[in-house]
Amino acid sequence: MIFDFDGVVVDSLAVYEKTVRECLEKIGHPLIRTRADYLALFEDNFYTSLEKKGVDVKAFMAASVDILAGVDYDQMKPFAGLTTVLAKLQAENILVIVSSSAEGDIRQAMARSKIADCFQSVLGSDADFSKKEKILQAMDEFGMERDKTYYVGDTTGDIKEARAVGVKTVAVTWGWHTREQLAAVNPDYLLDQPEQLLQL
Repeated sequence: MIFDFDGVVVDSLAVYEKTVRECLEKIGHPLIRTRADYLALFEDNFYTSLEKKGVDVKAFMAASVDILAGVDYDQMKPFAGLTTVLAKLQAENILVIVSSSAEGDIRQAMARSKIADCFQSVLGSDADFSKKEKILQAMDEFGMERDKTYYVGDTTGDIKEARAVGVKTVAVTWGWHTREQLAAVNPDYLLDQPEQLLQL
């Protein structure tokens, strides 16, 4: 099972909306005026969305270093019920994180909770900007078969990238995109509660 991190494992929307807004303002591309503007960047791959809007991704990443250094990771809490679910899933499955956030940021956030030991690997933006490539990397590293691999995401971009790789897609509604948005991209599974992950 491959999990997105932000919006699936931890509630980090307010933190990253502010961070991305500040990074874009710092490099002279103030694209985000509303939360809807921010969430629209995740309708496809986040970094591809930035590029389509004329953002220099290298400049964005450079600007993020100082800004991310000031992030309060204690604000990023696992969603209610998820810690128990992950512990149960980890007992019988390989669990991997594939995220648009940097690995170091993910590990700092996980260190504040009891979920760090649930995941065998973390692949962030420093591994690759493409979630498709990171999913393939995880599958290769752990010998995952496509028809037995599930990608759990909370945005339409997550579902699109996972489908492009050919794995099973699991959209969860407790994250960043609405149930209606997620249903519109036809995931294999659409879940409303973390406990439903155990049924997979």
